[in-house]
Amino acid sequence: MAGQPDDTAPATGSDGALAEITPPYEGEYPIVIEGLRNAFGEHVVHDDLSLKVRRGEILGVVGGSGTGKSVLMRSIIGLQRPQAGRIEVFGKDITGAEPDQNIGVRSHWGVLFQGGALFSTLTVAENVEVPLKEFFPELATELRHEIARYKVVLTGLPADAASKFPSELSGGMRKRAGLARALALDPELLFLDEPTAGLDPIGAALLDDLIRNLTDTLGLTVFLITHDLDTLHAICDRVAVLADGQVVAIGTIPELLRSDHPWIQEYFNGPRARAATATADRRQRDGAAGPGAGGKALDRPAGQGA
Repeated sequence: MAGQPDDTAPATGSDGALAEITPPYEGEYPIVIEGLRNAFGEHVVHDDLSLKVRRGEILGVVGGSGTGKSVLMRSIIGLQRPQAGRIEVFGKDITGAEPDQNIGVRSHWGVLFQGGALFSTLTVAENVEVPLKEFFPELATELRHEIARYKVVLTGLPADAASKFPSELSGGMRKRAGLARALALDPELLFLDEPTAGLDPIGAALLDDLIRNLTDTLGLTVFLITHDLDTLHAICDRVAVLADGQVVAIGTIPELLRSDHPWIQEYFNGPRARAATATADRRQRDGAAGPGAGGKALDRPAGQGA
């Protein structure tokens, strides 16, 4: 990005403390989780959960209600401190660290929370500028405005959406505005929590296509929480299934269908799943199948992660 400090330049956190920006990650697994445990009182959400996310993939994360999909994402980005286990992001152990200790790592990921989580009193462009102000307060005002406008257009919004408030946007436009903010810092990692929730089928399909295109164009690694079977079929390279406090299986959808786990069979063989499979098959026949239709071998290493 023009005008952005290079990867070895210091970043400044909201408290004014400097931290070194980490260089682009070259390893195979930008996210590695080992032995994770999350509990709220007597309720154990994760117990000895392990998972590896491959660089450059879109990993879909599914599971029943209460399996801790969002808790897992919050643990990775430092909003939830686990009781046990280890989380590495870009090769750095972030478990238990204070946010400002990992400011260089945090500047390399972006997050789209469910519903967009936009600041209602700020315009779309001002929302996009929030992380720019936090991590790069030395940027000139006009350059910051230019970056924000570019990110807005990058996500398929019209240029004039930059000056609108969230209340003036449709649900789909708010999702794209939240995505523009998540992309503000040119992240390597993108976390998406139910990005198509609440959208009509056409809007959801368009957002799926946008996520796939951005991933391929920008070289992103995407951690995508969803219950949308069409999304899983259309754009996910692999799918991780949370159940029983762990990642019980991970692989492409055809590989998961060979699992004998009851939840996986019920989820991927139900009426809605059959409809999503038919849609994916139709797209494949038309020459527009998503990458999740083929893919890599099912992973079941020790600890049931991958």
